[in-house]
Amino acid sequence: MTKRILYALCSAVLLALPWLGAPALTLLVAFVPLLILQQELADADAGQTVQVSRTGQDPKKEKGKKKSTKAAEASAPAAGRRTNSRVKPLSRTPRLWPYLTLTFALWWGATTWWVGEAAVIGAVLAVVFGTALNLTAFMIYHAVWRRAPRALAYTLLVVGWISYEYLYICGEISFPWLTLGNGFAHDVKLVQWYEYTGVLGGSLWVLICNLLVFEAWKQRRHLQSWIAPAVAVLLPVIVSLGIYYSCEEPDQKVSVEVIQPNFDPYNIKFTLDQSEQNAVMLELMSRAPHNVDFIVAPETAIDDTPWEQLVSLAPSVRQFQELIRTSYPGTTIISGATTAQRYPDYEHASATARTDGKIWYDFYNSALAIDSSSNVRIHHKSILVAGVEKMPYYNIFKHLDFLTVDLGGITGQLGVDSVRKVFTSPQGTRFGVAICYESIYGEYFTEFIRNGAQLMFVITNDGWWGDTPGYRQHFSYARLRAIETRRSIARSANTGISGFINARGDVGETLGWDVRGALTSQVGLHDRMTFYTRYGDVIGRISWYVFALGLLYFMAYRVRKRSHLND
Repeated sequence: MTKRILYALCSAVLLALPWLGAPALTLLVAFVPLLILQQELADADAGQTVQVSRTGQDPKKEKGKKKSTKAAEASAPAAGRRTNSRVKPLSRTPRLWPYLTLTFALWWGATTWWVGEAAVIGAVLAVVFGTALNLTAFMIYHAVWRRAPRALAYTLLVVGWISYEYLYICGEISFPWLTLGNGFAHDVKLVQWYEYTGVLGGSLWVLICNLLVFEAWKQRRHLQSWIAPAVAVLLPVIVSLGIYYSCEEPDQKVSVEVIQPNFDPYNIKFTLDQSEQNAVMLELMSRAPHNVDFIVAPETAIDDTPWEQLVSLAPSVRQFQELIRTSYPGTTIISGATTAQRYPDYEHASATARTDGKIWYDFYNSALAIDSSSNVRIHHKSILVAGVEKMPYYNIFKHLDFLTVDLGGITGQLGVDSVRKVFTSPQGTRFGVAICYESIYGEYFTEFIRNGAQLMFVITNDGWWGDTPGYRQHFSYARLRAIETRRSIARSANTGISGFINARGDVGETLGWDVRGALTSQVGLHDRMTFYTRYGDVIGRISWYVFALGLLYFMAYRVRKRSHLND
């Protein structure tokens, strides 16, 4: 048992290391200990089956024989009974699922524990849901391994795992933080080909390499068995490095300032008067050069909840407009805001609208684009954090939205946008704004680019989790979005990390944790559409089809095999 536990712990450590800052190449062998463990348990189970079959007894007949034997023994004199003390019952084969549960629970716990800094229940649910989905994918592989050809088992492991990841990306309950491809967020030179595949391509790479290394390990004394895994590891790296060093920055650039006001979200952000917050932000904005094209403020920088119909008259917006009029006439200010939209009656209200008994209205987590014109443009956050900004399956559980966690500001079900809005600056630059959690979702992010964005901004808070790996992981995921879409990204956080990322995923100047300040940089504008931008998570969609067909084939194979045995 100790050996089996060590296998499980080894896989957990290898899986977790990339999210804790270690080189991501550990992912390429992270499943190998689990695969070895799975085969050993499957072989042990098969060995016991063979041992039982060698007795020459059919299990059903053996059961009937035991009953008749017991009856005979009961009728025989006690003194005449004889027992064979040397015959011992076969020990039960250890189950695989406890070891898998240990591995995946430790992986999730070691890398997402920081969610508990904001809400303990969130950290617990992340571990429970993530472990359950990982366990299901691997147990399907285990079941097929024992009953069908190995090639089918390997195929179902790969497409089953990617299907689960795609489900976690697209599902109503969604937290795809540990998608395997995300593990390369700190090693972007290795995965420049994400512009074709997205992060699910990284997941595919990880799974294939693990299976090839596992097969080579079984024949480890033969040098040629290591050729295939070596090619699988090195070829994508070589291709990626070629793409990386051939990718050049464009000549067309704009000047962008990002500010980081550094308000504690628990004790200051939602208690300090908005006018005092504005004074800090205006001082940071005034540090920008006068020819700056964009000034970017973080998520919910404006939190006095203006009505959208009158947003240009809101005091905070007017203060920003006054700064533009007096000092930055050609500048666009991007700012997060909590906004509200009122509906004339119930018939016109959205599915997420609230009511106080008199009026119907929606709250939004929004991004505002403010320039010298009186027209303030608004994008609403569309991918919401479950349990904080939305109640999953709201149409069914809308009456349970009181269970959502209060992190300050507006809680409960927020409204969403159905379109990824792209705005145009006075100079003609087209840009999109992803709000916090939206920057985790690659296919969603591409919709801004397909709608014409040459440049992307990410605005977030990131103060909820304290000085933990959470905000660093969140920043690194934006590097993957830059590679997938080949767009430069300017990121403004309430606190740690604000900064700049170019189209290769390289990080420029940054402001770290618990720092108040502002940075200005020249940011490239791009127009090229990558394959991933055009077609999104093709690998995820194909995996679903192959997974379904693979399961159907497995069932047909089992039916045919039983029919053959009966004949």
